[in-house]
Parts: sequence; C-alpha cells; structure tokens
Amino acid sequence: MSFHLPLLLLLIAAATTLTSAEIRTTAVRSETRQVIPFDEFGFTHRGCLELNVTDIHLSSDKLDLSKLGFFLSTRDAWIHVVQQIEDGEINCALDSQVIKKVVNFDQIPKGQTFINHYSTISDADQFTLIFANCINQLASVSMNVRSVMYNLEGNKGGRDYLSAGKTILPRIYFLLALIYCVLAGSWIYVLYKKRLTVFKIHYFMLAVLLLKALNLFCEAEDKSYIKRTGSAHGWDVLFYIFSFLKGVTLFTLIVLIGTGWSFLKPFLQDKEKKVLMIVIPLQVVANIAQVVIDETGPFGQDWVTWKQVFLLVDVVCCCLVLFPIVWSIKNLRESARTDGKAAVNLMKLTLFRQYYIVVICYIYFTRVIVYALETITSYQYLWTSVMAGELATLAFYVFTGLKFKPEAHNPYLVIDEEEEEAALEMLKLEDEFEL
Repeated sequence: MSFHLPLLLLLIAAATTLTSAEIRTTAVRSETRQVIPFDEFGFTHRGCLELNVTDIHLSSDKLDLSKLGFFLSTRDAWIHVVQQIEDGEINCALDSQVIKKVVNFDQIPKGQTFINHYSTISDADQFTLIFANCINQLASVSMNVRSVMYNLEGNKGGRDYLSAGKTILPRIYFLLALIYCVLAGSWIYVLYKKRLTVFKIHYFMLAVLLLKALNLFCEAEDKSYIKRTGSAHGWDVLFYIFSFLKGVTLFTLIVLIGTGWSFLKPFLQDKEKKVLMIVIPLQVVANIAQVVIDETGPFGQDWVTWKQVFLLVDVVCCCLVLFPIVWSIKNLRESARTDGKAAVNLMKLTLFRQYYIVVICYIYFTRVIVYALETITSYQYLWTSVMAGELATLAFYVFTGLKFKPEAHNPYLVIDEEEEEAALEMLKLEDEFEL
C-alpha cells in the first residue's frame, strides 16, 4: 500500500476543519481510495464511539478482509504511521501499533453485510475516524456509514456530542450575542440623540450590528442543539443565512467607509461600485464553500478543494476592501494641497490612515493569528482561538463605531488659522520624508 504526502495533508487539514462533530451518516459508493477520513472528535477520558455500517458491498468475494477496516488516529500517530509505511516496517495502516483499531472486515460473520460496533475511549485526545483499504488491487467498497462520537459528562452520564474544547462554545456565542445586542441598543440611542447629524452609513452600521447579533445567536443555538442531541435541528440553516448576510454587510460597510461614502461624498465612483460588485458575488461563493465544508466533512473527495476555495475567496475579499481606503487616502492627500483646507483634509486623512491600519490588523489577526492559534493550541482549548477571533471582531466593531459616530459638532469644521498653518507644515514634512 502506498501512502503519499497528500493523504497526510488531508488528515492534518481534517484536524483543523471548521466543522463540529455530530451524528453523521455518509453514503460510500464504489470507493477505491486507500484512506477515507470521516470525522474528527476530541475525546475526554469518558469518550464513546458508536459505528453502524450497513449495506456493505465489495467488488469481489475473494478479498483479504483483514486489510479493510476502520480505525482511530491522532494527527501525531498518523504521521508516525506514514513514516512506518515509507520505511517498510508495515504494509498497512491497520497493522500499526500506534492507532486504535475499531473494527476489521474479517470480523464480520460470513454473509453478513452490516457492522454494529460500540467502544469506549479512555485516552483523552483528538482522534479522526478513518477507513483504510490496504488491498493492492484497490478493491472498491460501497457502504452506508453512521458514526456517533460523544463524551459522557456528569454523574448521570449525559451525552455531550460537541468535541472537547468546543463544548463551551454555545455559552460563548450566546454571551457575545448579548454583547452585540447591547451595542446595537447603545447605537440606536446615539442615532436618536444625534439624529440631526446622522448619515445613511450610520443606519447601515446598525444593520451590521443586528446581523452579527443574530448570527451569533443562531450559532449558539446550533452548537447547543448539537451538544445535546448530535443534530442542529435546522438551526444550521439559519446560521448559514445570517453568516452570509453578516459577511456581505461587513465587507460592504468597510468598502463604503473606505470610499468616504456619506462622510466625504454622497455617491460612489464607478471603480468603487465595481469593488462592491465583485465582493458580493465572492461572498456568495465563500458561503457556498462554507456549507460544503461543514456538511460533507473531510470525507468528500472535493472537500480539500472547497476548503482552498473558501480561503482563497476570503483572502481576495480582504484585499479588495483595502483598495477604496487607499484611494480615499490618496485623494485626501491631493486635495489637502489644492483646495486650501489643509487642516480639514489632514484630519480626515489621519482618520482614514488609522482605519486602514486597523482594517489590516483585523484581517491579519482573524485570518492568520487565529488560524495559527487553532493549529498550535491543544484540542481541549480550541475554544480559545474562537474567542480570540470574536474578541478581535468585537474590538473592530467598537473602533469603527467610535471613529465614525455621528457628531453634533464636527471637529473637521472648527479649524483656526494656526492649525491650518501647522497642517501645511506637516504636509511639507511628509513630502520631504517621502523624498
């Protein structure tokens, strides 16, 4: 049996998937893959695995059934298995001593086409359920696989279908949803109090806050139902809907603020409209990719492809929203020298520079740092990477609201001659520095 690097990367990618383990039913049809990862789960010392395999059909009746079977493996164990096979120590992953065997097909009574297996897991770790086909002629296998992984909690032994390290997520999401509701209420109060200086963009910011709160509430309910029953009971559909709307409105808000719409001008230029026309369809693609990733899990042959599509689209959207901010900064620099209002434009320029830096920091932290935390953090503390990303998002929302809130006395309009002269001197110094 030949194991290649892509199979190793597939399992590593599965260990950092966005999905939450739950009761999952998978139809396998004429599969010839040597390794099929099904799902990953973080077990405590009181973990359980229920595996029900029905309608088993093999391409031939003369196969070595001992080379077909299911096993559990950690990420580190799998790396060791690959090394063992490449060094010739073993010929099949099922022969390794570092994995946890679940069931081999040679244990199935003759003529029986189903497996009902139950096992307890006392080793606390994050495992991936894998099917191995070690037959050289790559025999095809068809079957229906229902996997149920959970931890027992409390004295009564209640089932917790959320992976260890994620079991606290429902409470975290619910608390964050309440915080965003409070922020939305506070923003409504500000809009009412400063209603004479409110722009359309401020109502749009309120919509973004409300959609974020709804998204978090649906995610809390989604994870809560999975934790108790192993199924989302339809809350995942609402989560996907509000996740899509939240993503579209957030990126649109960044573009609108970056262009100065409603603050500096009441219209969008053609190039700015094009950015929005690209970002919104890309968010549709990203949302579709997220649904495929969550619903199919690492079993799907195109799962890795969809994961790459999601990451690529997300990076492209993040890059696109920076362009309007750069354009606004450039326009403000030019107008500061030509329209005789250097101080006014310099203050606006400073604000947009700050926003540009904060947007870059927000994107870098939520896309790079959070992913790094998820990769290096022990499985029991995976909730910390989620918390870090959500706190960064909350800080970004608060910063945006504070910097672009409606003002009764616009500081840009109360500039005296001394400030004007100081601004001109600063612009000259900037030019000399650039030279």
